[in-house]
Amino acid sequence: MKITLSVLALSITALAATAQTRAPNHLLGQDSPYLLQHLYNEVDWYPWGAEALEKAKEEGKPIFLSIGYSSCHWCHVMEEESFENAEIGAFLNANYIAIKIDRERRPDLDEQFMLVTQSLTGSGGWPNSVFLTSEGDPFYAGTYFPPDTFLDVITQINDAWQADSVSLSANAAEFSELIRNYMRSTAAARDLTPELVRAAAHGILNDIDEFNGGLGVAPKFPRESTFLFLLDQAERDQDTELLASVTGALDGMLRGGIHDHVGGGFHRYSVDPEWHVPHFEKMLYNQALIGRLLVRAWEATGDPHYRR
Repeated sequence: MKITLSVLALSITALAATAQTRAPNHLLGQDSPYLLQHLYNEVDWYPWGAEALEKAKEEGKPIFLSIGYSSCHWCHVMEEESFENAEIGAFLNANYIAIKIDRERRPDLDEQFMLVTQSLTGSGGWPNSVFLTSEGDPFYAGTYFPPDTFLDVITQINDAWQADSVSLSANAAEFSELIRNYMRSTAAARDLTPELVRAAAHGILNDIDEFNGGLGVAPKFPRESTFLFLLDQAERDQDTELLASVTGALDGMLRGGIHDHVGGGFHRYSVDPEWHVPHFEKMLYNQALIGRLLVRAWEATGDPHYRR
C-alpha cells in the first residue's frame, strides 16, 4: 500500500508540474481516470460527444479516434511516444479532431470500433486507433503505431483527405453501413447437440502448437476459456486427445517465461511461440482463470505439479 500511495503521489506531482506549463485540453471535467491521464497531452483531445462530432463537420476535418484503458501497457507507450510528442500533437491539432475514449466506460463504442479495426486489418487490440470522416464514418484503422510510423500515417491520410475527401467519404459511408448491418444482424437459433459441441472442440485442435503447447504462434495468449471448454469436453467424452491439448498448454506455460518463476503468477502473454519471453504485464483475470485451469487439470490427471 505504501508503494502504491508513493507512486500515486509522484504521479499527482508530475501532473501538477505539467499543468503549470501546458493548458488542459477538452478532457477537462471528465471523471474517467484514463481520460484525465491525457488531460495535458500535446494532443487537443475531446471526449466522445456532440461537441467533437459537430466540430469535425463544421471544419470539414477527419477524426482521429483513440480507444484505450488505464492498465493497457501499449496505451501508455503510445501516449509517451506520440501523444506527448510536440510535432505529432501540432499536426493532429491542425488537421484532425482528436477524440479519446475509455473502453471501460464505453464498452458499446469499444465493441463497435474494435469490429471496425478487425474488419479493416484482420486483427485488433489496444490502443485502438481509428480514422473517421467528418461525418463519423470509419475508413482506416490500426492499433499501436510507433511514433515515426504514426506521423507517416497521419500525414498520408491528411494528404489523401485534402486530395479527394468526397470519394474517401463515399467509400467510408458504404463501409460504415456494412458495419451497422452486421451489428444489427441476427441468426436463427440451432439446437446445441453433443455432436456440434464435439465437432467444435476437435476443430480447435487444428490450431494447437504440438511442439510448444497452446494455440497459434506469436504473440501467444493463455486462452484459458478455450482450454476450460476443451477440458470439459475431454471429461465428458473421456477424450485423451483433448486432455493432452490442455496439459500440453499448461506444461508449456509452466516451463516458460510467461510463468513468473520468481514472483509467482503468470504474465498476460508471450511474444514468442515457445512461451519464453513474456509481455511484462499481469492481469487478475489471467491469475484467476489459469488457477482454475490448473486445479481442474490436477483433478483430471492427479499430476502433482499442477497442484503445486
